[in-house]
Amino acid sequence: MRIALISDVHANLEALQATLSDIQSQKVDVIHFLGDAVGYGCDPNACVELICKNCQVRLLGNHDFAALGLESTEHFNETASESLSWTRKELTDRSLSALADFELENISDPFHLVHASPRAPELWEYILTIQEAREQFECTESNLLCIGHSHVPVGFILTPEGTISQRVANEMEIDPENRYILNVGSVGQPRDHDPRSCYVTFDTEQSLVRYHRVEYDVAKTTTRMELLGLPVSLSERLLVGR
Repeated sequence: MRIALISDVHANLEALQATLSDIQSQKVDVIHFLGDAVGYGCDPNACVELICKNCQVRLLGNHDFAALGLESTEHFNETASESLSWTRKELTDRSLSALADFELENISDPFHLVHASPRAPELWEYILTIQEAREQFECTESNLLCIGHSHVPVGFILTPEGTISQRVANEMEIDPENRYILNVGSVGQPRDHDPRSCYVTFDTEQSLVRYHRVEYDVAKTTTRMELLGLPVSLSERLLVGR
């Protein structure tokens, strides 16, 4: 079975369309979405619709959670808060109803899927360091935890001896003796200094994870964002992937 994992679309329609097209060429059997359909970008309704149409598992991210009014934006930075206020005005009742059906986490063989962390999915913790990974390994029984949230593709590997290493690679063979935390990167707002969309495929027969990068029309996206009055900094970061 071939499974695609996508996350952090952030209402970037051009990026999502290009990514779904690339996924189709990979002949995957199923797509799972790990959260943050909305926020930052200018096409929240179209992106929610595409995610609902194409993804079997659909998780809530912190921006989705806030868009539903389940959390205040007091902990968001000024730009994120401003874009979310715009998003709330744009979201239709249909989109809000769809988002309300998204899950906080999903546990089903071979994955534990969550937007941020298994310890407290609704607190939106980051897993950026080996120490943070160690703490989160203790909060899941799964050998393969897949996350988004930081927008940075990276893997943490826990061996039976208890050592943890951090790895960034285009391809990774999953050893059944080890345990893994895999950040699948971001479709709509990469932050690893590569502006291309990022997603993961997992081949269960080969036990092989592959990271894929997809070109999309960034200039079209940023022009539309600026015309709609979204913060210029959001457009600028898309151009450089940060």
